[in-house]
Amino acid sequence: MPKLHGVAGSPFVRKVRVALAEKGIEYEHIVVMPFGQTPEYLAISPLGKIPCYEDQGNAIPDSSVIIDYLEHVHPEPALYPKDPAERARALFLEEYCDTKLIEVTVPVFQERFVKPNFFQEEPDEERVRQALEEDIPPIFDYLEAQIGDKPYLVGGAFSIADIAATSPFVNFAMAGGEVDAARWPKLGEYISRIQSRPAYKSVIESERPPE
Repeated sequence: MPKLHGVAGSPFVRKVRVALAEKGIEYEHIVVMPFGQTPEYLAISPLGKIPCYEDQGNAIPDSSVIIDYLEHVHPEPALYPKDPAERARALFLEEYCDTKLIEVTVPVFQERFVKPNFFQEEPDEERVRQALEEDIPPIFDYLEAQIGDKPYLVGGAFSIADIAATSPFVNFAMAGGEVDAARWPKLGEYISRIQSRPAYKSVIESERPPE
């Protein structure tokens, strides 16, 4: 059985778990935190990052590389558009969300969720304010424009772009972050709809601690 290394709360691990769920692939999930990696883990993921996927004797690091691999090994249902231009657009949006979207939302998650829950530290509210008031709005504006009146970001179908665009918002919500429905109505509706897909919803629910 394939093995997925990483911690469930990571937006990058979540990307892969959603792809696996959408494709109906069973796997063993091995918890690996995103810091303090062991020599054994570095041997399969040299950059020390999560996730890493092991399948048929192959160790495959990096969420984007993993999902591309899954698409070739398990091509249905497809997570990449067939049209070359639309595929390129989906790949760009994946990269944009893996970099810029996470870059602006992660401070809120780190300060208001990670610090108090894992390190018993007070959040840096100035860092949160800067993220919410200065850094986040232009990125949300861009995503709002890209969604427009379309059900999905690219090609009229669910794709890697939709997974990458919505995964960071799970962490954002964990930290109490909200998408202002008055300013970004399309973005808010889009996130809710994508995350309500049965496979996606099952992944989010599995991350919640038992009550």
